[in-house]
Amino acid sequence: MTKVQDLDHVFCPQSLFLYGNYEEDGTPHFGLFCWFSYCWLDRLSVMACIGEEKMTKDLIRKTGVFSANLVNEPLLPLADYYGHVNGRETPDKMKHLPATERGQVLDVPIITESPVSFELKVVSEQNLSPGCDLFICRVENVLIDERLKDSSLPVIQRLELAKPVSTVDEDTYVNFFGKDLGKWGQPMGTLK
Repeated sequence: MTKVQDLDHVFCPQSLFLYGNYEEDGTPHFGLFCWFSYCWLDRLSVMACIGEEKMTKDLIRKTGVFSANLVNEPLLPLADYYGHVNGRETPDKMKHLPATERGQVLDVPIITESPVSFELKVVSEQNLSPGCDLFICRVENVLIDERLKDSSLPVIQRLELAKPVSTVDEDTYVNFFGKDLGKWGQPMGTLK
């Protein structure tokens, strides 16, 4: 393998998450994000980085809590829509909503179709650069499709059940098995 230097083209596959919170009127609000990873405080915790100022970030700052719902293939059209429509500029952004339920520990919207949903409480916010902020969060609860907990199934089989979606720095969605799921902006075209 030959490696070359290239800061403009970064190949960094990342899972997609829909961050959720409630608007003042109780309407669930979601935004699409991928800069999400795990860390350890005194228990499982996460790091969620959000670039740009947006309504989702406003709601997280206001409440100090949010959900992170793993995007799977059935959720991709909706996730793509949330990633392309700005809530500040489009007041009816949430005209397309998934089935939701309230979190079991925190007052956050949980997407029913998501195979894994985290209920998160912000413990620290760090400004990394203008408009880019890192939220360190304690995982207060995890809701997971019971089939994914079955350790008698090989991990690859559980991934096939979950159908998580990933993206790279090439404006493309893919599944974990290399199947092309479309360019950014395409899947939302299937929403009615």
